Amino acid sequence: MRPAIFPLPPDPGCRLILLLVSWFFSPTRSEITSLDSGNIDDILNNADVALVNFYADWCRFSQMLHPIFEEASNVIKEEYPDKNQVVFARVDCDQHSDIAQRYRISKYPTLKLFRNGMMMKREYRGQRSVTAIADYIRQQKSNPIREVQDLEEISSLDRSRRNIIGYFEQKDSDNYRTFERVANILHDDCVFLSAFGDVSKAERFSGDNIIYKPPGENAPDMVYLGSLTNFDLIYAWTQDKCVPLVREITFENGEELTEEGLPFLILFHMKDDLESLEKFQQEVARQLIGEKGSINFLHADCDKFRHPLLHIQKTPADCPVIAIDSFRHMYVFPDFSDLSVPGKLKQFVLDLHSGKLHREFHHGPDPTDVAPGQPIQDLASSPPESSFQKLAPSEHRYTLLREKDEL
Repeated sequence: MRPAIFPLPPDPGCRLILLLVSWFFSPTRSEITSLDSGNIDDILNNADVALVNFYADWCRFSQMLHPIFEEASNVIKEEYPDKNQVVFARVDCDQHSDIAQRYRISKYPTLKLFRNGMMMKREYRGQRSVTAIADYIRQQKSNPIREVQDLEEISSLDRSRRNIIGYFEQKDSDNYRTFERVANILHDDCVFLSAFGDVSKAERFSGDNIIYKPPGENAPDMVYLGSLTNFDLIYAWTQDKCVPLVREITFENGEELTEEGLPFLILFHMKDDLESLEKFQQEVARQLIGEKGSINFLHADCDKFRHPLLHIQKTPADCPVIAIDSFRHMYVFPDFSDLSVPGKLKQFVLDLHSGKLHREFHHGPDPTDVAPGQPIQDLASSPPESSFQKLAPSEHRYTLLREKDEL
């Protein structure tokens, strides 16, 4: 609802009265909920969707966002008037540094999305406009599960995607509500579908069930075997299936991956070279599963990422190429054909963590790697600078709180 607009009379006294009346009867602007350690858990746990602005008053980007964030809240609250449907909230990180640390805030302003108290791994990184933020919330409120009307639809699924399908006797059930909660969180990573009643009957020979159809026409289905009302079990199982060990890096998700703070182990390959990708995925799973929390395993399209290849003096014609980007320097795995040599890829990653890759680029081979009797030379060199660091959050968009340590 917009405030009434009256033509202003020439008399200054009447004009002042009309302005005051117009101001008094204008609709009250919605207030953004301020979060602190005393109310944050209660408010977020009871909100279907919450968008939280982590800010600092001294940050000019935070100041610029405040009126936009408030206006987006006004727009959305007209569409979702129930206070628990959508919550727009804010945290003054200077006043509540404990909350900022809890949610690993590294820049201002940061907009994080929560569902029923659980923080989503993908924060809002879109355009900072009323329209864009409102559209983002509408998207988050849309149903993440497509209902299947005929099981023939399953045979025509896009098998390049990861598909999670739930077969339920009825929609109004605890089993489906748990499935729906999981889908709300992981819908960016998987395609979620459901079938009910007679449509799903042929797949419910032992009761309600959930299956995973991995990418690939001939990849076998995997069945969830745990409790269908245990959210934690279903979420862990689904996340394991939907979030691959080796992820693709694109220009769209580069900022998000960079901000995770872990160095990249990247396979550069041609888009249609799936054989090299499969070998890389197998060796990462075989040799490096224990390093999952210390490095990101990625693959990249050689054509799209020509610039990083040039940094390491490679071109798409040299692909497949494996490299590490530490956010300061890039290091090349000597020979892709050595990928399947037991322990070779793992040693490459361990040499990053120990600093050996960095030392050897600056000073030549470590003394322990030099053959007996061979003179040790101090070969000054400079490793290529990081290329993917340029995909990190821009200082023209955020106030960055800290720099990454050199790896």
